[in-house]
Amino acid sequence: MLADPHERLGLPLVPTTAAHGPLSRTLRLVLAMLGFTLLLVPYFLLCVLLLPWRPLRLRLGNWAGATAGRWTHWLVGIRYEVVGESLEAQAPALYVQNHAGTVDFWLAMQLCPAPGSGTVKREILWVPIVGVAYWLSGHLLLDRSNRDRSIAAMDEISALVHEHRISVWILPEGTRSRDGRLLRFRKGFAHMALATRLPIVPVVVHQAHRFWSRGLRVHPGRIVVETLPAISTEDWTRERLDEHIEQVRQVFIDHLSPDQRPLALADS
Repeated sequence: MLADPHERLGLPLVPTTAAHGPLSRTLRLVLAMLGFTLLLVPYFLLCVLLLPWRPLRLRLGNWAGATAGRWTHWLVGIRYEVVGESLEAQAPALYVQNHAGTVDFWLAMQLCPAPGSGTVKREILWVPIVGVAYWLSGHLLLDRSNRDRSIAAMDEISALVHEHRISVWILPEGTRSRDGRLLRFRKGFAHMALATRLPIVPVVVHQAHRFWSRGLRVHPGRIVVETLPAISTEDWTRERLDEHIEQVRQVFIDHLSPDQRPLALADS
């Protein structure tokens, strides 16, 4: 087990300022929505024009997501600092990120090297405006309720990755941790690794739940994102899938602080 990131990185990883008050928070979120609206109009039009060219829509989605993420973080006073390996130098890759807060989505959109694809559940299509924007972007949709569609999606991912050197960004826990502690990893990212043979790059986000977890409570401050060396998947096999998943999860456990490790390991 590595040393606590507070010591190892030499950085303050918890908020040092108070959360925004109700009036300030409301004003900031209204401005964020105004910015999204101004961005979405030209974005929708360009996506429709680029419908025959999915790789170009992916790049457009990367740009729009990064712009929205920077705008949102600037408004709420959150900054991030990336330490470790270059994400761009390891592309194309399967970027695997832990998920402890709302801020994680905005970080992923800013950090994913272009051309890159996010991965979300198919249910996002039912979310007004957001679902249409995601579908137009050409990013990947996962359907856990239908095995045949899941297999077809993996074939689609493999073809897309190899033809256009697309990276994939995924949050393997599948849902936000309520207390910041690492949850079990679902198998979707491992099946993607088997289908694409992309190297896996662990992206460890420290203490995100303390800055912006669930709801609208936001603490301004600096979040540390630690990017680690790629893990080869060339020799992965379906028979050892659970072992491979735990190998990747253990990397996160080793690098997270005790208060973000699974409870059984928090004091080890």
